[in-house]
Amino acid sequence: MSINAKLQSLNINLPPVATPAAAYVMYVQTGNTVFISGHIAKKDGKPWVGQLGRDMSTEQGKEAARAVAIDLIATLNAACGGDLSRVSRIVKLVSLVNSTPDFTEHHLVTNGCSELIGEIFGDIGKHARSAFGVAQLPLGSCVEIEMIAELH
Repeated sequence: MSINAKLQSLNINLPPVATPAAAYVMYVQTGNTVFISGHIAKKDGKPWVGQLGRDMSTEQGKEAARAVAIDLIATLNAACGGDLSRVSRIVKLVSLVNSTPDFTEHHLVTNGCSELIGEIFGDIGKHARSAFGVAQLPLGSCVEIEMIAELH
């Protein structure tokens, strides 16, 4: 099944690529590698604000990370000129989780993104990953994730 067919079967419509909120671009390609800037979690088009371990559960964080995955794929789609079949590998995700000092389930929150990437891209979606807890993220967002991908 093609990646676009997989997205359709999951009822996922890719949103427009976000506009940078500061002095950066949404992605940079060098050779066959695409570096996608960090995308914050959004809910109803606005930053998904919250802190894991204080006012958000791990499951809510996982939902937020899944939402980030959809935005990352939209930006990757733009980097591919609208042809996701050009993706040869999702190389790495880096996840920042806005959390209290005693919250320890960053890896489970990040699974919301990783699992959806794997479901959509199959074997080429298996990636390396880092997940960190941080004191705060831009606009109070609960999760921010960046991606590195390789293209054909």
